[in-house]
Amino acid sequence: MKHSSVLLDTSFFIRFLNDNDPLYYNADDYFRYFLQQEITMIISTISIAEYCVGGEVQELPLRNLQILPFNLNHSKKTGEFARIIFQNKDRIKLKERNIIPNDTKLFAQADSEKRIDFYLSSDLESLKIYNLLRQENNPGFQFIDLNTPYHETFGLLDLR
Repeated sequence: MKHSSVLLDTSFFIRFLNDNDPLYYNADDYFRYFLQQEITMIISTISIAEYCVGGEVQELPLRNLQILPFNLNHSKKTGEFARIIFQNKDRIKLKERNIIPNDTKLFAQADSEKRIDFYLSSDLESLKIYNLLRQENNPGFQFIDLNTPYHETFGLLDLR
């Protein structure tokens, strides 16, 4: 049986580490679910850098995470994904933001690392980019929207 992994983006940690955030409980439930199901949680060095803009690295639950550095194969895949996005950017309405920076890099990491099955984010602009990539390239991972409770994502009964 294949061991599942999830790449958690910066928006996940911002919500998970702030119990006043409206998505805190969803983030906490996903984190607990991943621990219980032994789904490996991965954080990219890109997300660590983003988090450290407003937070400290020691706030991150690193003992429960595998750290994924951004490597050459990720760079090549980022270029492929960015090309698709640039060629089709008129099809999606993105708010003012750069295309290449971090969403595309994180998607490239998730796609390049065959062990990663899921990508968890609350960023709806990122979801637009993922949906475009799905139409053009079909990345090898599933986008999970943090706005959707874990039990709905994984088809479980909420017995609370």
